[in-house]
Order: sequence, then structure tokens, then C-alpha cells
Amino acid sequence: MPRFLVLFVALLACSAQADVRVLTSIKPLQQIAAAVQDGVGSPEVLLPPGASPHHYALRPSDVRRVADADLLYWIGPDMENFLPRVLNTRSKPSVAVQSLSGMQLRHFGEDSHSHEHDDQDAHDDHDHDHRPGSLDAHLWLSSVNARVIAAQMAADLAKVDPTNAPRYQANLKAFVGRLDALDQRIKARVAGVADKPYFVFHEAFDYFEAAYGLKHTGVFSVASEVQPGAQHVAAMRKRLQEVGKTCVFSEPPLRPRLAETLTAGLPVRLAELDALGGTDPVDGKGYERLLETLGSELAGCLEQL
Repeated sequence: MPRFLVLFVALLACSAQADVRVLTSIKPLQQIAAAVQDGVGSPEVLLPPGASPHHYALRPSDVRRVADADLLYWIGPDMENFLPRVLNTRSKPSVAVQSLSGMQLRHFGEDSHSHEHDDQDAHDDHDHDHRPGSLDAHLWLSSVNARVIAAQMAADLAKVDPTNAPRYQANLKAFVGRLDALDQRIKARVAGVADKPYFVFHEAFDYFEAAYGLKHTGVFSVASEVQPGAQHVAAMRKRLQEVGKTCVFSEPPLRPRLAETLTAGLPVRLAELDALGGTDPVDGKGYERLLETLGSELAGCLEQL
């Protein structure tokens, strides 16, 4: 075949492959999309590292990215309450994954966790609504839900890019298989510390705990910019004293100012759990690293008690 015909055929093949722009609201959804698109495309993420999905302020460039994306995935109005208004202007598909069929959703107050809340005014300033009965929107920390989300992404991508539909399905099958193995590794990793007490500053990990047989002892739910009064701090310290050796987990990038005051002189270890994946690279196995890191950080601290 003449060289120019070879080049022409190659160009036709390239043009047949759709350049699908996938945009997700938060990094964990980007990591799931990266697993499905592996070898075909690279999904983008809306929120920059360290930004809160609960009260992010969209910039004009963000609004343009939302409008231009071929496929957009977000958790839903119970998480990114800044998105619905701008999504109403989109003409292309937007998927709120909390509404997908097959999702296993949790609501706050389902378990009898102990909550050491600050005063009501401070609580009203907290990141988002954790009232009993409200949806726990940290649903990406369940690998069961990740499977559902990935299947939806694979189906959507196949519609807009049918040429690569077999690749998306193969990636989905491989992702599900790796999650099956991951679940077993995490369960084995945390099995020895399941009965050890720990506290969190943000009630974000119930999905992860339910999947792997863990349960936090209490939540120090304090507003990031409000310092509780001395009486409230004393009550929280008393709770830690009653428990004895324990771990208290905050979330990066900021550790609550209260953490050192609350734990000073007590047999308490301070550590971090990152529900959003922080600065971890985005690739086909990024979501798995997110869950595995959470298990390792939890077990690593609790094993030292």
C-alpha cells in the first residue's frame, strides 16, 4: 500500500476515536473514571487539591469547563451544593451518582456512634449537614458503590465513543476484579484492630468502616473556624480520658486547631485520614490506592496503641 494511503487510513482511525472530555467534581470520581478510560483518555477534575466539595466557589473558568465537558459526574446535591445552578445550563449529560440504581446509601444516625458536637451556633457553621436522617454523601468510600459508578461510566462512554466500547468494558471488568482482591486485602489489614477505639473530626468514613468491620468511637464535630468554649473542651478531654489509649484522626490539608489542646498530656495519637485522595497521582489504579491507604493509615495508628 502506498505510504500516503497508510497515513490516510491511520488518520481515519484516529478521527473515528472520539475525544471524550470527562469531567468529575471530585478526585475520587476522577480516579474511578481513570480506571474505566485507562489507555483511551484522561478524565479531568473540577475541584483543585485541598478544596472542600461542600462549599466550593466556582470560577468563570470552572463554569466554562462544566459547559464544555461531554460527560460530567458529581456526587449530588447532598455534597456539591454549589453545582446544581450551573448544571441547569448544560446541554450534555450530567450524572449525579447518588441517584444511580444499585447504590448502597447510608444516612447519618443509622449507627449509635457517640458524637461530641460543639455548641449549636458553631455546628451550624460546620461544613455540611450531618443531621440524623440526612444522606451521608461520602458514598465513594464504598467499593460496592465504586463498581456501580464505574459501570455507569463505561456505559456512557460506550455511547459517545462506540469505537472504544470493548476497551471500556474490559477496563470495567479488570477494575471490578481488582476491587474484589482489594476488599480482601483491606479486611485482612484491619482485622486485628477492629476492636480498638478511635475518634474522627469529620464523620466521613462510615461507608469505609461498614465495608471492613470498623466503627469509630466518637466524632469531635467542630467548626473549623470556631474555637469551642473551655467547658466543651473539658467534656471532650474527659471522653478521651475515659477511653484511654486511642487515635484521633483529622483530615488534610488542615488539622483542627483544637487537636493539640484536646489531646495534650493524654495517651492519644494524632493521625490523618484523607477521604479525597490528596496529591495521589491520577491513573487506572488511583481509586484502589485511596481505599488501601485509608486502611493502612487506620491500622498503622491503632496498632501502636
